Parts: sequence; structure tokens; C-alpha cells
Amino acid sequence: TQFAGARPRLMAGIALWSANALVCRHTQDHLPKVLNSFLTFAALVAVVYAGLIGALYLFQRSLLYQPSASMPSPADSGVPEMKTVTIETADGLSLSSWFAPPQGNKPMVLYFHGNAGHIGYRAFKAEAFLRAGFGTLLLSYRGFGGNPGKPTEEGLYADGRAAFDFLERAGFQPGRIVLYGESLGTGVAVRIAAEQAERTPVAAVVLETPYTSITDVAASHYPFAPVRWLLKDRFDAVARIAAIKAPVLMFHAEDDRVIPFRLARQLFKHAELPKQ
Repeated sequence: TQFAGARPRLMAGIALWSANALVCRHTQDHLPKVLNSFLTFAALVAVVYAGLIGALYLFQRSLLYQPSASMPSPADSGVPEMKTVTIETADGLSLSSWFAPPQGNKPMVLYFHGNAGHIGYRAFKAEAFLRAGFGTLLLSYRGFGGNPGKPTEEGLYADGRAAFDFLERAGFQPGRIVLYGESLGTGVAVRIAAEQAERTPVAAVVLETPYTSITDVAASHYPFAPVRWLLKDRFDAVARIAAIKAPVLMFHAEDDRVIPFRLARQLFKHAELPKQ
């Protein structure tokens, strides 16, 4: 009687064991397929990611510098009082730029533009300076507005030094020269002002839409990429701004979508007084 009662339980146990064995065999057969699919997908993601990072590295300067190939005349841009001058760089380039002298002993503004277009797009700012009696030199970088060469960080610094030398040779003392940087050009302005502080400081430095470094700007736009390892041109303004021995004025839109406002605040913290 006891055996008869145990028989159904035994049969049920055998059936359950058989079912588990079939499931395990099916799982063992299916697992390599799942693993292979996962590895294939992971490899595809890695290839796409590597290709994207490679493209960013190869074309980074095309993303950073977006110059216009041609440039209008000062008159066509609304500043007929300015004339085209040639800036000779230390590495042998001749850069066409626009210049107008100041009235009397008014300051001379050396303008470093942003990463795109040409200096004609900044003519309305030069017009405001000229109305105030300020002299203005709108420097056009290498590779911009039909100028020879290709823009790089060191190249733009060389252009900035050449423009400053041009003004000194024209008789303007550093104490009369105001460096005005716009966007990317704020890094150039900071570099030239810091270098000049070791000799004779400039009159003042004005920074429109500044940043700590282009590395930080790039990291904010490409958080998935190791930009701190990839970037060739860093424009590390925050590392140099404390060396400036001149009044510094910064202004920046809080809702700027290209250069985060927080980067300007960080740069401002590192600047020495007087600053505003």
C-alpha cells in the first residue's frame, strides 16, 4: 500500500527531472547564440564609437574654425573710414586686416574675432568704437577672409602678436591699447595680454563670451568623447588670465548655447582685480 502511494510521486519526480533536463539542454544550446549576438552587437557599437571618435579627431579643426573664404571691403561693410592694412607675421604670412586711427589720445582697440565668418561681420562693433573716437584694428586671422595659411591655436597667437607689433610700430604704446576678444578670440586676447604683462601691460582687456578653455567647451558638447585627450587646440585661458596686469571686463549671455555661462563665471573667478 505504501509503495502504491509512492509510485505516483516517483513518476511525477521523474517527469519533473526530465522536463528540467530538457530545459537545461535547450538553455545550453541557446546560450552560445545569445552570447554571440551580444558580442556582435558590442563589437558593432565599439566600431561605430571608434569611427565617431576618429572623425572628431580628424575633423576637429573644421569644427572649431569656420572661416569665410572671401571678405568685403570696409566701405561695403559700413565702415568706409577704415582702410585695409597688411599684418606681417613672424612665420611669413601677410594678413589683410582693417585699421582706423583714434581721435587725439583716445584708446586703440585691437579686436580678436570669433571662430567663424570674416571681420566684415564685426564692422558694426568697429563703427561703435569709431563713433566714440577710439582707434580700431580688426585683425583677420590666417585662413579667414581670403588670408593665407590655416588657423591653429599657435597660428592665431602668432597673428595676435603680429597685430600688436603692428600697432607698436605705428606709435601706439601698450598703455593705450585695449585688447577686445570675442568668443574664440577671448583666448587670443588673454594670451597676448598675459605675455604683454611681462613687459608693459595693456590698457585693458575686454572679453565677450569668454570661456575657461576650448577643452571645457568641447567637453560640454561632446560628453561621450575623451576630448581632453583628443584636442589639438586648447586655448587654455583659465591658466593664463591671472597673469594679466590690466583691468578686465567680461560679459556673457546666461542662455548662450555654444559657450556655457558657467565657464565664463569660472574664468572670472581666476582673474585678478580690477575686474568686472
